[in-house]
Amino acid sequence: MSGKKMLVVWGVLLGGIGAVLAFFGNPGNMAFCIACFVRDMAGAARFHQAAVVQYMRPEIIGLVIGSFGISLVTREYRSTGGSSPMIRFLLGIITMIGALVFLGCPLRMVLRMAGGDLNAYVAFVGFVLGAATGSYFLKKGFSLGRAYDTQKVSGYVLPGILALLLVFSVMTTLFTASTEGPGSMHAPAIISLAAGLIFGAIAQKARTCFAGGIRDAVLMKNFDLLIVIGSLFVAMLVYNLAAGAFHLSFAGQPVAHTEHIWNMLGMYTVGLAAVLAGGCPLRQLILAGQGSGDSAVYVAGMFIGAAICHNFGLASSGNGTTGAGRIACVACIIILLALGIVCKREKK
Repeated sequence: MSGKKMLVVWGVLLGGIGAVLAFFGNPGNMAFCIACFVRDMAGAARFHQAAVVQYMRPEIIGLVIGSFGISLVTREYRSTGGSSPMIRFLLGIITMIGALVFLGCPLRMVLRMAGGDLNAYVAFVGFVLGAATGSYFLKKGFSLGRAYDTQKVSGYVLPGILALLLVFSVMTTLFTASTEGPGSMHAPAIISLAAGLIFGAIAQKARTCFAGGIRDAVLMKNFDLLIVIGSLFVAMLVYNLAAGAFHLSFAGQPVAHTEHIWNMLGMYTVGLAAVLAGGCPLRQLILAGQGSGDSAVYVAGMFIGAAICHNFGLASSGNGTTGAGRIACVACIIILLALGIVCKREKK
């Protein structure tokens, strides 16, 4: 099978996993959302007290462990770190702020588009512009510096921690769980974990990255990553049409708001931050699984970002954005633009 056809297969399989999760109980237009699920996990660990978004999501745990496992098997595992970790931590926080202003990561954005949510199409414009802005900075010499090889066991830490969280969530009452709202809607744990493991392995092999797809198209006229994303979109679109879950509208979409400017600016923030960091939230989890300490720091920033958003009223809801969220979003864009200008490759 040719490389292009294989990319289509990978994308269809990823979309199929999203359809399975939606069928078995995950919210239909949130079948798999990195930002939303990290937020739910932060709530389950009591990093925030928003009662409707608390659940230790096995999908996120499976993603990292699936990437970790397949990278070991294919000998792609490499423990690295040291590429501006604190800036990457900040980028993780900023990514979460932008995502929760919009109410979703790039993966959920595409799933919402496949469900007919026109707000997600508006956000997609912002995401493309943000990724294109990041690509411009890359072309002008933006860099966070090189990563260095570290102790091999260093890359085992995040998968190990997440594995322990899974065990504790299944065998103890240590974590809290929502009884209503999005956090209460989930597929059975074993299905969620299996879906995460398979999704993580496929995404690692396909190098799936939403921001990277736009970056490669802009800088190198390479559309391979967009083929994967487009195939994922088509697979979920077919499922939604077959299940009667496709509703073409702005209003009435679950866990979504219709404030177009902020949908666009929220995803502009995510797109720009993702390119500067070297990958979207999904890609960062995959890279963390295959040994990148820098990506693990970014993921930690996302957890803290989720807590900040809900503890300080930055997160949007179905009723719309908040004043604090709008201010934070604009501040994040200013910080990202400043980083894009200041952080340059070292001259030899």
